[in-house]
Amino acid sequence: MPFASVNGQQLYFEDTGGDGPVVVFSHGNLMNHRMWAPQVAALRGEFRCVVWDERLHGRTRDDGALHTYWDSADDLLGLLDHLGIERAALAGHSQGGFLSLRAALRAPERVGALALIDSAAVAWPPEALAQMRGISEGFRGDGPDAVAPLLLDMLLGRPGIHADWLHAWHEQPRERLSDAVAVLMGVDDVSTRLGEITQPALIVHGEADQPVPLPLGQMLRERLPGATDLTVVPGAGHTPSLTHPDQVNGPLTAFLRHHA
Repeated sequence: MPFASVNGQQLYFEDTGGDGPVVVFSHGNLMNHRMWAPQVAALRGEFRCVVWDERLHGRTRDDGALHTYWDSADDLLGLLDHLGIERAALAGHSQGGFLSLRAALRAPERVGALALIDSAAVAWPPEALAQMRGISEGFRGDGPDAVAPLLLDMLLGRPGIHADWLHAWHEQPRERLSDAVAVLMGVDDVSTRLGEITQPALIVHGEADQPVPLPLGQMLRERLPGATDLTVVPGAGHTPSLTHPDQVNGPLTAFLRHHA
C-alpha cells in the first residue's frame, strides 16, 4: 500500500499518475478517500488525481492524538512534497475544505485553485457542538450502531449507500471515530482571513445540507475574492459529490479545466 511519511504520520494515499494538472481531494469527517470515487472516475486521464486518508480516518496510520486542521493542512502540504508536486488544485469536502483553506493560507504558492464542497470557514455554534458531543460520546460508548440512524441520514441522506459507510465505521476502533468528531468540534474561525485567499475558487453546496447549512457556502462565495461560482445542488444534503455526482462533476470539471 502507498504511504507517505509526513509529520510523524503514515498517510495513506492513491495517485492516478499521468501528466495532467494535479488535483488533491480531501475527504469529510468520518469519511475516507473512497468518497471521491465518482470524481476520480470522471477526471482521471485528463487530470492527475490524488486522494488520501486524513489523520484518524481510513487506512492512515497516525499517532492517535487530537490535532487541528492546521496540522491537517501541513499534512497535505507534506504529501505534496512526498509526491514531488510543487502546486496543485485542492478539492475538499466539509473538513477537507477546512484543511484546504488553511493550506491556502499557510502556503498560497502551492495552491493553484480551490473547489470547496459543503464546507465553511467558521467555528460551530453551541447547538452544533452539543450535537457533535453526543455523537462523539455515542461512538465511544456504544459504537457506530448507536449513532448511525441519525448520522448517516444527516451526512448522506441516501439510504442505498448507508450500509457501505456503516461498514467502514465498523472497521475503525470506537475511540478513533470518537476522536475524529472531537477534532471536528475544535475547528477555529478563519472567516476574517478569507480575503487573503485569492486563488480561483468553486463553491458547491447541497441545498438541504443540515450540518453545514447553505448560508455558510454563500459566505465563502461572497468573501473569497477568487470565487467564480456557487453551485447549489437541488435536494442534496451534506455530501453531494457522493450522492449527486453527475450534478457535481460537470461544474467541477469545467472549473478545473479553466483553473487547474
